[in-house]
Amino acid sequence: MKREQRLRSPADFRRVRDVARSGWAHPLLVLYMARNDAGSTRVGITVSGRVGKAVVRNRVRRRLRAALDARFDRLPPQADIVLVARPSSAEASWSELCLAVDTLLTRAEKAAAR
Repeated sequence: MKREQRLRSPADFRRVRDVARSGWAHPLLVLYMARNDAGSTRVGITVSGRVGKAVVRNRVRRRLRAALDARFDRLPPQADIVLVARPSSAEASWSELCLAVDTLLTRAEKAAAR
C-alpha cells in the first residue's frame, strides 16, 4: 500500500473511530469507516498488545495489509477505513483472515451505497 493510501496520524485514527456511527464486527476483526475530504481512500490497521508480542502483532499487521492491498479496488471511494485486529486474528489462517476482510468489506460497500 502506498504512503498516501494509509492513515498515519493518531488524530486520523481517532477521527474515524469518533465519526463512524458503529463498527462492523467479525470474530477476527472490526472495521470502522468514515467519509473523508482527501479525495482518496485511506486505510489504517490497529493491532493492540492484546493480540500478542511484537512479532505476532507485526505478522498480523503485514497479513492484513496484504489482504487489503489485493482488495483495494473494492474499497469505497473517499473513505477512511480502520481495521482493528482482535486477539483471535493471531491464530487465524490466511484464508480465514481474507474471508473476514471480504465479509467486512461487503458490509462497508452496502453501507456506502446507501
